[in-house]
Amino acid sequence: IVPVAIEVVLGTALLGWAMLSLPSVLGKTLHLTDKGAIAAVLGQRSEDMLRFIGEQFATATFSPAVGQIFGWIVGIVFCLLLLSAANTAIVAMIGLLYMMSRDREMPRQFRRLNRHGVPLWPLFIATGLPVVVLLFAASFTALAGLYAIGVVGAITVNVGSCAFNRTKGFTWYDHVLFGITFVILAFVELTLAHTKLDALQFVLAILIGGLALRAYTLKRQGLTTLTVTREVAKMVTPDLLATMRPRLQEGQKIMVAARGITPVLSFAIDEAQLRKATLFVLYVKEVAVYYTAAGTPLGRAKWQDDPEANAIMCSMLKLGRERGVNVVPLYAVSQDAAATIVDLAATMGADFVIIGASQRPAMAKLLRGSVATSVAQELPDTIQLLIFG
Repeated sequence: IVPVAIEVVLGTALLGWAMLSLPSVLGKTLHLTDKGAIAAVLGQRSEDMLRFIGEQFATATFSPAVGQIFGWIVGIVFCLLLLSAANTAIVAMIGLLYMMSRDREMPRQFRRLNRHGVPLWPLFIATGLPVVVLLFAASFTALAGLYAIGVVGAITVNVGSCAFNRTKGFTWYDHVLFGITFVILAFVELTLAHTKLDALQFVLAILIGGLALRAYTLKRQGLTTLTVTREVAKMVTPDLLATMRPRLQEGQKIMVAARGITPVLSFAIDEAQLRKATLFVLYVKEVAVYYTAAGTPLGRAKWQDDPEANAIMCSMLKLGRERGVNVVPLYAVSQDAAATIVDLAATMGADFVIIGASQRPAMAKLLRGSVATSVAQELPDTIQLLIFG
């Protein structure tokens, strides 16, 4: 983090120095000497100040044509940086809302994924909220105020948490440094809240809305009950539960990774019937969500809650009963389907792993790779791999 901090400090200092030097440069390029005229020009170009700085310095150093070209280059580079920053913020918000939903602090609807593995409601909120802000923001200055109070507030909370946290192994001088920084940033945040009333109202609306939604979700979680009749309750006995557990026969174990009701499932159940083997039907729900808590488990999921997995498992369980094959459904939510397949195959002691040929589009295969290729590279030598195409 030290190189990044040095880069930010030096970059900000150089840009500030360049901006303070603009009045003298404008005297050479635009022949402006009056302070009022210089202030008027700076006010007109306040929204693209970086481009204006590059344009004027290149004009003063080389020529007006070079200044125009360099100004366009600076503008394009800054546009790409803004797109990258916006993408990072959107992805982070999607991940935050999704993980809070998995922790049952946000509605369970936030866990519904599209076919690309991205949560639907968090995606809508993360992209729709900035659009609403841009539509109703009065000016560039108002947007800058929203950005300032949000960034300073987030850093203040983060640094304050580090200052008062006694479990992370920080030294005493780390706590002192964090504490001093926290106090300074807290005063800066209070100053922004006092001078930027529109930004304060926006932050309060976000906080109140988010905390209210969290409180409502927690209340709903606490009120979740299940009422059954006495007759049904008597049916659910330990003996009945014991009879419902899958009885795994000694012999070979076959695992098939399903991505829909495809011919590979029919082939797998044929093989299991011929070999008198136990058939593990694995469905991996890929989640394309970024979250910063490394090693945080995605939590236990149920295939009954996934419509596609539910259709596959019910069909295979029915076929298994009809053909005398012991079918065991397996369901996992993961960011890496190949690693999950390999891990579960080793955990369940599978003798064979059957997967279908990759059905990903060319662009998805280019960006995320082929599951079959990754499984073939990572699978232990003791487990046989069969790719059904």
